[in-house]
Amino acid sequence: MRFEHLIEINSPKLAAQMAASVFTREQLWHGLMARVQTPQRFPNGPESCEWQETSPGVFSRTLRFGQHAFRDEVQTELHQRMQFTPEPHGDTAPIRLTISIEEPQSHQMVLRFVYVALGEQTAEEAYYNDYRHNAWLHNDRDMVRCLREWLDNGEFASASH
Repeated sequence: MRFEHLIEINSPKLAAQMAASVFTREQLWHGLMARVQTPQRFPNGPESCEWQETSPGVFSRTLRFGQHAFRDEVQTELHQRMQFTPEPHGDTAPIRLTISIEEPQSHQMVLRFVYVALGEQTAEEAYYNDYRHNAWLHNDRDMVRCLREWLDNGEFASASH
């Protein structure tokens, strides 16, 4: 199973109109790192997240949703991409998420989200893929909406250089 979508962050049209706040790559990266270090700040995030940087750019995390704890590893490539790899749990194939910052043209920046199952999916899991794809798309849009609110509120002022 592979699912991929793009969310436009900055567009040439918006840059020309200055109708919306425009992210720098550093500001966007700062926001994406919040998803790594403080995911509880986002809609549908965990209740808590404990993390440690195990080597430069690599984070080991424990995410708590009520009584359930999930572990993952996040590998980051500064200002470029991050990859979330969950530890297996139960009989479900883990699904890796990669988020990449891309600039297809001048004044345009997009986030590419790629979800890939790391094992064979059962027929039951495959049955739910359309629901999962829809949930992931909505969750990623909610994350970007939060980042835009934080940008408008000045939270990324120190990351603008």
